[in-house]
Amino acid sequence: MLSPQQRIAGLSAEAARRVAAIAQALQRGDAGSAERELDSVLALAPQHPEVLRLLGIARSVRGRHAEAIEVLLRARAARPEDAMIYNALGGAYERVGDGAQARAALRRACELGPEIAPCWFNYGYRLYVDCEFDAAVTALRRALALAPQHVQARTLLADALQAEGRTEQAVAQYRELVGAWPGRAAQAWWSLATLRPMPLDGDDIAVMRRVLGGADIADGDRVTISFALAIALEARGEITEAFTTMQAAHALARHGEPYDAAAFSRGVDAVLDAFPAPPADAAQGGEVIFVVSMPRSGSTLVEQILAAHSQVQSGAELIDLPQVIQQECNRLGSDLPQWARTHGPREWRELGQRYLERTSRWRAQRPRHTDKLPGNWLHVGAIFAMLPEARVVVCRRDPLETCLGCYRYMFRRHPYTHDFDDLAKRWHDFDRAVRHWQSLYPGRVHEQVYEELVADPERQIRALLDFCGLPFEENCLNFHATARRVTTPSAAQVREPLRRDTARAQAYGALLDPLRRALHYPG
Repeated sequence: MLSPQQRIAGLSAEAARRVAAIAQALQRGDAGSAERELDSVLALAPQHPEVLRLLGIARSVRGRHAEAIEVLLRARAARPEDAMIYNALGGAYERVGDGAQARAALRRACELGPEIAPCWFNYGYRLYVDCEFDAAVTALRRALALAPQHVQARTLLADALQAEGRTEQAVAQYRELVGAWPGRAAQAWWSLATLRPMPLDGDDIAVMRRVLGGADIADGDRVTISFALAIALEARGEITEAFTTMQAAHALARHGEPYDAAAFSRGVDAVLDAFPAPPADAAQGGEVIFVVSMPRSGSTLVEQILAAHSQVQSGAELIDLPQVIQQECNRLGSDLPQWARTHGPREWRELGQRYLERTSRWRAQRPRHTDKLPGNWLHVGAIFAMLPEARVVVCRRDPLETCLGCYRYMFRRHPYTHDFDDLAKRWHDFDRAVRHWQSLYPGRVHEQVYEELVADPERQIRALLDFCGLPFEENCLNFHATARRVTTPSAAQVREPLRRDTARAQAYGALLDPLRRALHYPG
């Protein structure tokens, strides 16, 4: 690893002073001040690799990721053996969704800087996202050997162990976190709350209450620990306090995640209007089974059933489809509804091929793969335009249970979950979109109802496999025995046989009446 002196070699004393100030500003998270200071330094040393590295980081933090990559590539050309340039470059590629380039850059960062903990942490994160949990565990253990107090690395290590099904080892890591840093280990508290059986007890509740009673805790951590506390209280039957704890957490989270339900509904209208008729038939996309849903509707269960089949590889919640669509939006300078009507079969086929290329690794061992990103219910029209032979499975659950499941779960980047009215409007948007796709593509969108699946598993699973063009296999009935890695919120549940006791709305009783009214729920 280069020393601080080696990093600034070749700079004047004034430029070196300013570079130190820029690095401190970036460490504080003040990218605006860093960029302003960088303007003056660039005038003094426009091609210096350390200046370019810091400029790239500042631009990436400010959301200008393409510019960041261009600058960091220049820094790499000037100093090709600098691990920290590769580390920053990997982060920039990560933010534009180029997982392959991110992984290559971060791997090289670890090769050049084997003693740098952040490189191993970032590489471990990339491996985790790629569902290579054994390799992620190795990288994260290396990060912790170099920085034992790296809370994020230990949390991600525990998550990777849990995804592997190594629950006892995961719990040991989570326990070490909450024992040493009870106010900073918010994600560890939440992960413990989501385990089955849930291990939090009265002593843990007392610790969480004490942490939440203090003033020295970040808002994000306060929200996360509050949700963990609510789930622990719910498990003890203290429903009213659990509910008020959730309400307080949502109220705080909503300040940082504003949501415009009416604007979202208008966006749904625009997308549905952009696909008034089915596209021409074409032979492409039969390798893919899309599983779409509102969150907490049984989609992970359906994917686990499909992944138990010898011909299907689980791709989990892939972001490739929305990224392909967004890249086309960026290229054309317009949103999907604007260009969807003007694209012909050739353009759609090219987009489909781009998706298949990006997801090819999921079909390396089995001929077909699942794509279980829940929000793709909005993109069903684009799916069939790009991949006409794809299968789309829509997972549904009782709307009240679905919305309660969303409300009691600590989601990130799901701002509609913070308010009952917003939740109900999102569910109604989902419902009308699915009905539109079913009328537009009869026989091509399979609806899988959670309650029907748990009531009659064999008949429902046979119908699901038949829709997907898959022969029946007994393994699909015994899906919980499949040795598969799971990272979604339902990881604990899908490692168990089908349960019929997952409904919770009745326990909350009249507390959910506002949600019932918003959903136009009978009774």
